[in-house]
Formats: sequence, structure tokens, C-alpha cells
Amino acid sequence: MKRIRIVFGAWWFWCGIAGAAARAEEPILPSDAGLAVVDWKDAADHMDEEIIVQGRITATRNVGSICFLNFDEARTFTAIVRRENYEKFPSPPDLLFADKLVRIRGVVSAFRDKPQIEVGSPDQITILDQPGELSSPEPVRRRDVDGSLTLATLNTYNLFDEHDDPYHADEGTRAKPRDELDRLAAMIREIDADVLALQEVENRYYLERFVAAKLEGAGYDNVVCFDSNDRRGIDCAVLSRWPVGPVTSYRHLRFSDGSGGTRGFSRDLIAVTVEPPGYPSFEVFVVHYKSKRGGEKATERIRVAECLATRKIIEDRLRRDPNSRIFLCGDFNDTFDSAPLKALCGDGAGALRNFLKDLDPEAVTFNKPPNLSVIDFVFASPAMAAEYVDGSYGIRPGSIETSGSDHNPIVAKFKLKKVGSP
Repeated sequence: MKRIRIVFGAWWFWCGIAGAAARAEEPILPSDAGLAVVDWKDAADHMDEEIIVQGRITATRNVGSICFLNFDEARTFTAIVRRENYEKFPSPPDLLFADKLVRIRGVVSAFRDKPQIEVGSPDQITILDQPGELSSPEPVRRRDVDGSLTLATLNTYNLFDEHDDPYHADEGTRAKPRDELDRLAAMIREIDADVLALQEVENRYYLERFVAAKLEGAGYDNVVCFDSNDRRGIDCAVLSRWPVGPVTSYRHLRFSDGSGGTRGFSRDLIAVTVEPPGYPSFEVFVVHYKSKRGGEKATERIRVAECLATRKIIEDRLRRDPNSRIFLCGDFNDTFDSAPLKALCGDGAGALRNFLKDLDPEAVTFNKPPNLSVIDFVFASPAMAAEYVDGSYGIRPGSIETSGSDHNPIVAKFKLKKVGSP
């Protein structure tokens, strides 16, 4: 028996290596995706930002522990390489980059009130033959905040990077290919939502890179994403064109599992406060409940428990303030007539409102045959539902081949009332 365990362990180990290698081969976003290219004289305007600085290194100095790459005699801007990183370079950095026109990628920090970038790897520096064009960001499509709100939710279908996360079982999930990233971005631009809830995001950093590289100019200045309970590492997230206030994660909440024990959310439940200028704030709750993998009946109890826990949180909000402005959206992994969603929506004056009357009966959100179904939703509290634009609730059809995801987005429109309006 012991030998079998050893052999299985070795097989699992090599499968993990093979999975990680397969992920690394997938086309991904380049490390400099979406980064601004700025003249070295303007580096101080980008403190604490990751950017690419361009200029000629006019003087170098190696004091043993640190190598300085200076862009002028006054050391207005400097790149530094620490001694522990010297051996990573093919020759000493002070000789390799002397009098070279370069681009240096990194985070701008300050030392004695002057900007600098710390270089820990040769791939942060590119030697240029001649000056390249400095990038100017695509103009952001700003809309006047007139109370028109487009809200959408979309499962991104494994928005994973190429790196193996040692703390998650992500080895069996490929990095999302570049063509899928392009199609996903095109779908998001088509939706043109002011607030977009997302599921199956690997981490905030990759989501920020995706937004910078593929959604430049779309106005998503606010990116919210927390590490969830999921073993693969998939998270819930929100992109917002409007300012974001307090954010809550319920990852650590424990609640009854329906059989005498306790459990937490399979992924997470996040609540994001959105603050449109001149209009009342509202909360966007994003869910991604337990899937039916393992059997619908075997997993239904978990979804019921998650739905009841969510219902209690929203009921507590409505008990304190019946006029609470709340959205609940995401991938519910069950249909509207299921026991979990019946437990979630409730009844009476505080029941969550749905807009399914406006939905095309032939539409689906999970678009991968043979399990075509509607399992993604946008629900609203009574006060929020009062501002719904009739007929606006709909599904944008697509597929992995056309929109980069096995889920179709749900889109709904609302007309917000100004602060102080009756």
C-alpha cells in the first residue's frame, strides 16, 4: 500500500510540473502590458506607479553594494541595481549600460526626495538603437454622470495568468490564451457597463494588467478583487467607472451547512459600495456559488447554505434600512426555479426583485452544450429595483469562440435619482 502511495505521489508531482509547463506555453499578456512609457524627466510625476522610463544613461557608478545608473549629473532620476543581483547580468551593469539609450520598467520610488527605479532583473532594461515613441494613453470615454447606470455581470471563464501559484491548485488550469483575452475584452467593451461584476478571476494583479492592456480608455479606474476560499484560486471582482467606497469580503464568515455543521462560502461574497458623483451610493454584492460538479443533488445542500447566508446578510441590511440600495449578481450555478434560489430571493416586502419578465425565453447564460441554461442573474433590493429601466434586462449571446467565455453576460439598466430627489 505504501508503494502505491509513493507511485501515485510521484505521478501527481510530475502532472503538476507538466500542468505548470503547459500553462507557461500559453500566449499571455506581456509583462509591460498597458504600462505608460514616459521620459525620465517626468518620472517623479508617477511616484509609486509601475511605468517604463526612457532616456540615456549618462553616468554610472558602482560603490560595491549598489550600482547607480544616472540619467544626468544632478541624479534627477536614477536606476539602481543591488549587489545580490549583479550575477544576473551578462556583464557588470555599470559597464553594460554606460551611455546607452534605454527603457527601464519598474515601480518609481523616492530616495532623498528624488525618483528612482530598483532593477532586480535584466529583463527590466531594454537597450534601444534610437528613441522610441512615448506612449500617450487612449482617451478615457468619460460620460457625464446623469444617473444612467448600466450594470452587468460576467463569468470570465478562467482569467488565469501563466504563473504557478504555490498556494492554489492552479496547475491544471491553462493560462487564458491571447485570442480569448481579446474576445473577452471586445465583449466587455460592447457591454459598456458602468459597473461590471466578474467571476473566475485569478487575482487582482492580473485583472489590473488585463484592464490596462485590453480595456485602455474604457474608464475602469476602480478594480476590486479579493483572494477567495476556492482551491483553484478563482475570485469575484468588480470594475467600476465610478468611485468606490467601503468594500467587504465575507470569505471568513461561517454559517450552518444544513446538517449540523458549519462552512464558509465556496468562493466568496463581496460587497462593493459604489459612489456615483451627485447620486446616492449603492452596494454591489457579487457571488459565485458552488458548482454542480460532483452531482446536482450532492452539491445542492451547499448552494442552499450559501444562499441562506447571503439572504441573512441582505435581510439584516434591509431591517436596518428598508431603503437600502443593493444589487446581488454573479454566477449562481443554479436556475431561478431551484431550491437554493428560492431560499435566496425570499418573499414579501423585502424580497429581492428580479427582471426575468424582460428576458428572451430562448436566451442562456451558460453557453456550453449540453448544459445550456440561465444560471447568472442580477437581483435588486426594492429601493434599487424602483429605478430599473423597463425592458433593459438582457443577455448578450456568445461562446468561448466568439466572446472568450462559456458564460454570457447579463446586462441591466437603471435610472438613478439625484441626491435629495423625492
